[in-house]
Amino acid sequence: MKQVVQNYKSGELAVLDVPVPGCKPGGVLVRTSYSLISTGTELMKVSEAGMSMLGKARSRPDQVAKVMQSVATNGLPATYQKVMGKLDSYTPLGYSLCGVVEQVGSGIDDVKVGDVVACAGNEHALHAELNWVPKNLYARVPEGLAPQHAAFGTVGSIAMQGVRRGEPQLGEVALVIGLGLIGQLVVQLLAAAGVRVVGVDPDPARCELAERLGAAACGDPDSSAVEAAVAELTDGHGVDQVYLAAGGGSNQPVELAARLCRDRGRVVDIGKCRLDLPWNAYYEKELDVRFSRSYGPGRYDPEYELEGRDYPIGYVRWTERRNLACFLDLVSRGSVDVEPLVSHVADFDDAVETYGRLKDGELKAVAVLFRYPEDTDREQAPEVTVPPVRRGGRAPATPRSARTPVRLAFVGAGNYATSMLLPHLARREGVELSTVVTTTALSAANAQRKFGFAEATTDLDAVLGDPSVDAVFVVTRHSSHAELTRKALLAGKTVFVEKPLALTEDELAGVLAAVEESGNDRLQVGFNRRFAPLLQEAKAQFGVRTGPAHLRYLVNAGRLQHGSWYLRQGTEGSRFAGEGGHFIDTASWLLGADPVSVYAVASSGQDDLQVVLGYPDGSTATVGYVTTGPSSFPKETLDLVADGKVLRLDDFVRASVYGSRRWVSSRLPQARNKGQNAELAAFVKAVRTGGPMPVPLESLVATTSATLAVRDSLASGAPVALAGAR
Repeated sequence: MKQVVQNYKSGELAVLDVPVPGCKPGGVLVRTSYSLISTGTELMKVSEAGMSMLGKARSRPDQVAKVMQSVATNGLPATYQKVMGKLDSYTPLGYSLCGVVEQVGSGIDDVKVGDVVACAGNEHALHAELNWVPKNLYARVPEGLAPQHAAFGTVGSIAMQGVRRGEPQLGEVALVIGLGLIGQLVVQLLAAAGVRVVGVDPDPARCELAERLGAAACGDPDSSAVEAAVAELTDGHGVDQVYLAAGGGSNQPVELAARLCRDRGRVVDIGKCRLDLPWNAYYEKELDVRFSRSYGPGRYDPEYELEGRDYPIGYVRWTERRNLACFLDLVSRGSVDVEPLVSHVADFDDAVETYGRLKDGELKAVAVLFRYPEDTDREQAPEVTVPPVRRGGRAPATPRSARTPVRLAFVGAGNYATSMLLPHLARREGVELSTVVTTTALSAANAQRKFGFAEATTDLDAVLGDPSVDAVFVVTRHSSHAELTRKALLAGKTVFVEKPLALTEDELAGVLAAVEESGNDRLQVGFNRRFAPLLQEAKAQFGVRTGPAHLRYLVNAGRLQHGSWYLRQGTEGSRFAGEGGHFIDTASWLLGADPVSVYAVASSGQDDLQVVLGYPDGSTATVGYVTTGPSSFPKETLDLVADGKVLRLDDFVRASVYGSRRWVSSRLPQARNKGQNAELAAFVKAVRTGGPMPVPLESLVATTSATLAVRDSLASGAPVALAGAR
C-alpha cells in the first residue's frame, strides 16, 4: 500500500510503498476514502523538517533536554546514534480521515466490514491507503453524510473540545482569534450553541468566510472594527470568552484577548501561539486561562486509546470518541457546514506536490482533502505453510558453510532494535537481514530502508513459515515476548529474544513446553552485560574465586517520562520484571552459579527495590534498583568482594581490581560498551556452526525465575526458594 511520509532530517516528502498494517485485536482495518490535511499542525511539522539542525533544536527545546539526559546516562556515541537514527527515519503525516472498514479485529462488535467510519489519531488516521484504528479512535458515520465531510471528524473534535473548555452559555459573546481551519469550526460550533461570535484574522477572505458561516462580525486584529463590534455586542463590558486558535510567534493574540475580555472572563488556548501573558492585564481582570488538550478526555491515555478502556459516561460525559460522534452528528444535521471550508481536493498520488504548493504559498487553503482511488488493488496476504515441528529430543543444530550467510528475521523494529542491535548486524560479514516484521507498516519500511532487509511485512506467519530464515529476533514489547518466542521455537527457528523472556510463571512454562514439544532449545535472551569487554577483562584480572563472595549492584534507573509504555504494569509488568534479569544474569555470571533463593524488599509504591540473591556456595548478591537517584550519578555501579580482592565496575566506562596488586582499566574516556556487539557475534556464531548457544538454557530459565520470584517475595515478605536450583 501507499503512505505519505516525511524524513525529519532531510525534510524529504514521499509517497512510500509500505506493508499493509496488521489487524490487531481491539481495532479495525480501515481503507481510506478521504483524509484531511491540517493546514496548521501538519504544515508546521513540514516546515520544521526543512530547518537546519540548529533550527530544529531551537524549535524543540524539550527534545534537546531529553538528548542531554541521554548523553549523561548512555554516553555521547550511543545517544548520537540513537538521535540520528530517529531523525533519519520516515515519519507519518495525517490524523483525520474517513474510510470503509475492511477487517474487524477480535473484541470489536460495534462495527462490521463495509461500515463507513471517521477515524482520529496521529498514529492511526494517517495519510495512507489502509490504517489500523483502535476502538476509541473511530466512530460510525451517520447515514447520508458524505465521506469527504466526515473526514473533518478529528479537527472538528479538536474545535469542539476547545469550545467545551470555554463553557459557553446561551446569549454570551465570544471572540475567536485565528480563523484558520480550527477557528472556522469554533465559530460554527459557538453559533450553533447560541453564542454571538466576533472573529479576528489578518486575512480578509477568512474573515468573510467566517461571517458567512455564522460570525456576527470579523476583522483584522489591528483594525478598530473588531473593538467596535465587541463594544456594541457586549454593551462595552467585553466578551465572555476568547478562543486562541492562532499560531506563530506573535504575542498579539494574548494581549488582544486581555483587552477585549470582560472582567473574570475565560481565555481558552486551542492553537499553538506565544503565551507571554501580560501580568497586570490578566491579574486586574482576574482572567481564567484554560488549555484545550486536543480531541478531548482520553487523549494521551494509552489505556483509553490503545486498550479500549472507556470512561464511564456518568463521570466523563465527553470523551475523544463521544466528541467525534457528536461532531459527525452536527454535520449530518446541518448544524455545522464543512463544505465551504474545502479549498482543494487532491488525488492521493499528488500528495507531495500538494504539500509543496501549500508550503510555498502557491495554494492558499483553509482545508485540503486527499481523495483515494476507489478501485485500489486488494493486497492479499500470501498463503503460509508452517513446517511441522519436531517432537521429542533436541532439535539438531546443523553447521553451515562459512560462505553461506546466516539469514535473520526481526520481529519488532523499535528504538532498541534500531539503535543497539541492527547497526551491529547490518555491518557484520556473513549475515543477511532477511525480513523485518512489525505491526505498523512504516516502522517496517524504515528498518528495511536503513538496514537493508530484503523484505518488510506485517505478517509474522510468513516469516515463521519461511524455511530459509535461520533465526528470529523478538524485539517487541515485553508482554508479547513469551508468546512470540513460543511460536518461533515451535516453527523450528533459533530465537534471540530481548529481555524479559517471560512476565509470569505461566508464560515461562509455556516457553519450556514449546521446547519440550518441538525438541528445539536453540534460545538466547538478550542478557548482554556478561559480554561487555570491560567487565570480561575485569573478571579475568580478578582471577579464579575460591571462597564465598558478596556482590553489590546499584542500578540508578531514574524516573520514566509520563506516558512511557514501561509504566503500563497491567500489561507490560513491573519495571523490574522487565529489566531486572539484566542485573541478576550479570551477578550470576560473575559468581559462576545460578541463584537458589530470592528475598526482596521495596519502598512505598514498590518502585525502589533491594533484592538479595543467595547462591549454592554461600555467596550473596544484592541488587539495589532505585528510581529516585540523581541523573548525574552513574546508572550502574558494581562491587564484587571475595578472597581479599575487590572488583569494581563504574557504569561500563571504567573498571578496577584491588588485591595484592591493583589493576585499573584505561583512564581515557570511552564509550559505554554493554556487550551487545559481542553478544550478537556469539549468537551468530552459534547459528552458523551449530555449536552451543552463548548462554545455557538452564541459566536463562534460572535468571527468569529469579526475576519473577521478586514479586512473590514482595507479596509474602519472605525469601523465596527457587525450584530446581542447583
